[in-house]
Amino acid sequence: MSVVRGREIAEERRRHLVALANEVGARGLAWRFAGPEESLLSVTGPRSGRQIMVVATLTGEGWFYLWPGGGMADVAEAPGVADRLTRLLG
Repeated sequence: MSVVRGREIAEERRRHLVALANEVGARGLAWRFAGPEESLLSVTGPRSGRQIMVVATLTGEGWFYLWPGGGMADVAEAPGVADRLTRLLG
């Protein structure tokens, strides 16, 4: 993989994480970027204090969000993912 392609992937990942951050923030969850080059989204439930780390990754089928416990969804489903995270984090 070229450096240019790697940069494009990192930018696309960041764009998808920003979209999810906007959705979880609108639902009252706290979030911050974490990891190398801010490649992860840390989402925290303000009442429970529980936290989930979400990654956006490129697969052969497109971009997906992944989170612990087997969570997986297409990045086009960011609002639904935010709803699921809200329920998980209470």
